[in-house]
Amino acid sequence: MRKLMECVPNFSEGRDKELVEQIIDEARKVKGITILDYSSDKDHNRTVLTMIGSPKQVKEAAINSARKAAELIDMSKHEGAHPRMGATDVIPFTPVSNVTIDECVEVAKEVGAEIGSWGIPVYLYEDAATTPERQNLAKVRKGQYEGFFEKIKEEEWKPDFGPQEMNTKSGCTAVGARVPLVAFNINLDTPDVEIANKIAKKIRHIGGGLRYVKAIGLKLEERNQTQVSMNLVNYEKTAVYQAFEMVKMEAKRYGVGVVGSEVIGTVPMKSLIDAAEYYLQVENFNMDQILEKRLLDEQ
Repeated sequence: MRKLMECVPNFSEGRDKELVEQIIDEARKVKGITILDYSSDKDHNRTVLTMIGSPKQVKEAAINSARKAAELIDMSKHEGAHPRMGATDVIPFTPVSNVTIDECVEVAKEVGAEIGSWGIPVYLYEDAATTPERQNLAKVRKGQYEGFFEKIKEEEWKPDFGPQEMNTKSGCTAVGARVPLVAFNINLDTPDVEIANKIAKKIRHIGGGLRYVKAIGLKLEERNQTQVSMNLVNYEKTAVYQAFEMVKMEAKRYGVGVVGSEVIGTVPMKSLIDAAEYYLQVENFNMDQILEKRLLDEQ
């Protein structure tokens, strides 16, 4: 069977559609790569690309798109609601089929070394991290682009690849390997970002909330709303519906309602089936009852 690896690079541009297309085109050019999804957000000023292919193919596509992002994006002029530290902010590699997490780590290191050779500082994170302190992306990215000019001078934050000096135009990049996660955002009917921040702090693991949830509060200027933006790093142990219900519960404390939610990029089918099973109170349901899955299994 074919070896398949997923790569989900995040680029710090979500407003200039033509520029985004130029970056995505660099991945499209790689023979054998399948672009599963890409989406841009103007408030976040960020684009998330999801692609799949062999380890060699995703490595080439990641390098090519990151090179184009470094050419086109000027971080000294970047503004956006989402935390960021580089033109290509993060590049995670995820095993899909017949690929181990160790193979993802190896590809992450190779991609990191290449980007570092361009004069861009690179940090390895999650399963590719070289120290326990660098496993958590939020900890690596703390201080963001503006804060890294001083942070990078500290010995504990010496990059894994590239110079120990911030790249003014391209910033720095985190490259990692991890299991599949669910990027799940919930929008609130309040423009007060402090409320979103308080809810995010309450539900995330580091604040004593759900074990496998990372969360931040963001302002959605165009909608005059706010958002609790989450990564569910293990959807089987902390389900989508659990995160949704906890945000709703905490929002009630402030007289705030949930007005919608969104999934960024692709999502494992089981995570949505679990949510449907919970809300519909379906008994004794199993994945083989899904028509499309049965059809695919029989092909």
